[in-house]
Amino acid sequence: MHDIPGLLVPTLFHAVQRDGFSFVTADTMRPLLQSVGELSDWDAFADSWNRLGPDPYLAAKGRFRRRCHATFTATAHGAVEPAPHQPHYQALQYNALQGDIQRWFEPVDSSVAKGASLRTILTFCNDFFGSLSPSVPHWHVEVHQFRIEASIDVAGEPTPEGSHRDGVDFVLVLLIDRHNIASGTTTIHSPDGQLLGDFTLAHPLDAALIHDPRVFHGVTPVMPLDATEPAHRDVLVVTFRAKS
Repeated sequence: MHDIPGLLVPTLFHAVQRDGFSFVTADTMRPLLQSVGELSDWDAFADSWNRLGPDPYLAAKGRFRRRCHATFTATAHGAVEPAPHQPHYQALQYNALQGDIQRWFEPVDSSVAKGASLRTILTFCNDFFGSLSPSVPHWHVEVHQFRIEASIDVAGEPTPEGSHRDGVDFVLVLLIDRHNIASGTTTIHSPDGQLLGDFTLAHPLDAALIHDPRVFHGVTPVMPLDATEPAHRDVLVVTFRAKS
């Protein structure tokens, strides 16, 4: 593993191993990321959320969000490499709203995919998740850029499928930006529905680390604070699934 700040990692490891999740504030997440790479293009990286295309599959269900998607492969504590553009697929048991279909989304812009910030985030995930599952030699990695927009008439739904699992091994949810919104509280539940924790990603680089097989997660709808201003919640979601 890279030299991630020594006192931080055991605490996060313990939390994820014990509880199945950990909420990580930006003042902790930033040094963790910067210990394995650079965030030198962060402003351009965050700005790319302004150019996401609409999610056509969700629009067909009468809901709206913006989304781009990319796929990578990773080796244990090694390189994370881009994979050919491909559909995103979840079984119906994990996504009752849009399961059992291959969904093609606009690809993450190549400048974002190759940029310092995303490469650093992926390196951190490969190190951290790989250390939690050291027997896994190869990972299937997916990256999702999400923008949830809200208006006074229509609440934004970060997780329209409700509390759910993603059908992977590990999930990183990283806040990029939130503007003029209220709520958006992340909730973590046990499989029997018991609330295990809740927190709000409020500042850029606030994050949730989730062991997906153990817990369900969801996010409450968001509403604008000022009805006359645009309102959005931007997140990056990275998933790691062991390749068979």
